[in-house]
Amino acid sequence: MIENLLLVIIAIVGSILTFYVNHQLKQGPVRSSAMLSLAVATFFYLFPSLLNEHLTKNIPVVFIGGSFIGMVSKKMISSYFSLFISAVVFAVIYLNASTFFNGYGGALGASAGISLLSVLSLPFISPKKHQRTNGILQLRKLLFGRNKN
Repeated sequence: MIENLLLVIIAIVGSILTFYVNHQLKQGPVRSSAMLSLAVATFFYLFPSLLNEHLTKNIPVVFIGGSFIGMVSKKMISSYFSLFISAVVFAVIYLNASTFFNGYGGALGASAGISLLSVLSLPFISPKKHQRTNGILQLRKLLFGRNKN
């Protein structure tokens, strides 16, 4: 149970750090994700006995998946709260479906994409407009370029 909670926290940290380095430090999405993921993976490669084997194998993978979420554009997700929810959804998908994706390439990216799309479809209170946004209409506008009523 504590190990799963730690993996959820790692996904949150990975997404928020990547988003921060991408947008605040102006490093770009690919460089931000690669730089942070390399640092985490190298740390656990050099110190494999620091934590138990399960965490040593899964923390870098979950961090990389979280960093995929953090690569999102500010035009799509502008709040850290949305990143937080996306990372939690990603971690839940990873913890419950990771054996299902065994042997398939792109499982982390697909899980990150599913989590981002699911959060984009949720209605939120927009801080700029002070009104509730319709997430489904925003998602349709994002996918198809215009909003059909």
